[in-house]
Amino acid sequence: MSRLLPFTKMHGAGNDFVVLDGLRDELPPLEPLAARLLDRNFGIGGDQLLVIRDSRTADFRMEIFNPDGSQVEMCANGIRAFYKYLRDHGHTSSDEIGVETLSGVVHPRWAGENLVTVDMGRPVFAPAKIPTTLASGDGPVIDVPLVVDGWDGETPIVSSVSMGNPHVVVPVDDPDSAPVERLGRLIENHPAFPNRVNVEFITPVGRSRIRQRTWERGTGETLACGSGACAVAVVSMLRGVVDRRVEIELRGGALDIRWEDDDAHVMMTGPAEEVFRGEFLLPED
Repeated sequence: MSRLLPFTKMHGAGNDFVVLDGLRDELPPLEPLAARLLDRNFGIGGDQLLVIRDSRTADFRMEIFNPDGSQVEMCANGIRAFYKYLRDHGHTSSDEIGVETLSGVVHPRWAGENLVTVDMGRPVFAPAKIPTTLASGDGPVIDVPLVVDGWDGETPIVSSVSMGNPHVVVPVDDPDSAPVERLGRLIENHPAFPNRVNVEFITPVGRSRIRQRTWERGTGETLACGSGACAVAVVSMLRGVVDRRVEIELRGGALDIRWEDDDAHVMMTGPAEEVFRGEFLLPED
């Protein structure tokens, strides 16, 4: 017998999410359902599925599913939307909370109307922990040629870092004309990244702004990626092309990223908004 599943549609800088409340509602198994919920033609539509759960180690736990059913360690745009949902729907009134994720406990903090600051922790540079086989030792992995099978263009020069999930940063002349879909897909599945990888195509504009397009593993191109913006900022700071506070210009909006020194935590501030609420008709058992 079919039943209705309540959901909330949210976005952070255009990175859009379907939010399910596992504290309030009984939820079905989600791995086989994620693709249907996130389908933009036959479902609700979204880049990722966010699920609210109880936690034994933090205030709440966030589960994240891609459209292909895979789970994700962390999503920085997602955690801002997650926190705004919790505040708007009466689960918390705290100005800062701890959220358990697969990459550890993350602390979002309220920064004003529809703005959330997230302590993203320290970047991970050790290649084995990103993970990537592009280098060995303690890292960082900066400006390494990446030979890509099936790519007949110029060999990309890439840098890699983890911000709770793996990223590779590719400088280009112009993100608008970059081959994001073709090259992004090839790099996502490159054998140098055993867990696959998110791919950021970037162009610095002066010392305080970077333009970025993102290819997310398991999803495809998205309008924004918060952890990717943090990775882009960190890599660009290490390369010496920007200052320690930058605005990352994404297709869906802008994020403010601060990394005060090499031992500091990365701080990200950006928007989170609710779009609509509804009910999804679950398939019959």
